[in-house]
Amino acid sequence: MFNPRYSISPKLLENIKRIAALTSELNNRAFPKLITLEMERSARALSAYSSTSIEGNPLPLTEVKKLLKHSPKNLRDTEKEVLNYNATLEYLDRITKSKKLDISLSFILTVQKMVTEGLIENHRSGKIRNEPVFVNDPRTRRTVYLPPETSDVPALLDELIGFALANEGVLDPLIIAGIFHKQFVIIHPFVDGNGRTARLTSKSLLASMGLDTFNLFSFENYYNKNVSNYFQKVGLFGNYYELKEVVDFTEWLEYFTDGIIDELLRVKKELEKSSLAVEPRINIESSVVIDYLNKHGSINEMEYSTISKRAKSTRALDFRKMVDQGIIDRFGKGRNTFYRLKK
Repeated sequence: MFNPRYSISPKLLENIKRIAALTSELNNRAFPKLITLEMERSARALSAYSSTSIEGNPLPLTEVKKLLKHSPKNLRDTEKEVLNYNATLEYLDRITKSKKLDISLSFILTVQKMVTEGLIENHRSGKIRNEPVFVNDPRTRRTVYLPPETSDVPALLDELIGFALANEGVLDPLIIAGIFHKQFVIIHPFVDGNGRTARLTSKSLLASMGLDTFNLFSFENYYNKNVSNYFQKVGLFGNYYELKEVVDFTEWLEYFTDGIIDELLRVKKELEKSSLAVEPRINIESSVVIDYLNKHGSINEMEYSTISKRAKSTRALDFRKMVDQGIIDRFGKGRNTFYRLKK
């Protein structure tokens, strides 16, 4: 049975309290829908960039944003890796909002399959490894960690999932998600995609257990600021069987919660800055159009006339102002003109 060793250090306790206060502050404030939609898109791009960058993907954030907006037909592996990660984030967002998130082996296999699809062989995608793997230092290319043998991996994964589910409502979600993250990396259940799957599953655990900053959150960003430090904290160095009884998760949990605080502060700052910038642009007419677009995706002049008492010439002026302010984009011509929220 998996029984992780850790202690609630003063630093860890203070971090947990601060995260609770920051989360409560954000949840108790109402931000314009337009702002949160823009922040969600930004967070997904930042996560896709950061998580793949951690694994050595060379694409800069500017290129990642362009890629997510205009996906080319002929993809390089570096581009495919980013698009896979973004698609997985969107999938997790949908099932989180629908309350259908179920942390299970099937779920984990699905996540790994999505992030590695088209990048590794089919028999290794969405499948627990049946071959030995070695973790190498990317700088020296020397082996620094020997993960568990393949025969032990299924049982170790089952124990880890069982630990997370059994302690829901017993331990703080931050403790559960943090321990899950590190132990998953230690088990190293896949030939490829372990880090990306660990980060996505840990984020999903937090969302499922109440820390639902998922849409705006990118703790991958924190890890990517100092990748060497992240690898030093999350991994082991040596042979799993010689280390498994002495692993202490305390230092990692302090680092894990430091990252969440860092991201919550970033999100808070960005939300406040964006709200100040956009509030003068949002009037009653704009709010009506934005609400309609959030529900239906697009709007034309005829549809606007059904939800507003504005005169035809004034409706045209409203659309023009919102386009100029960067709230919506215009598509089509003449009678076929319609509008969508600006990406």
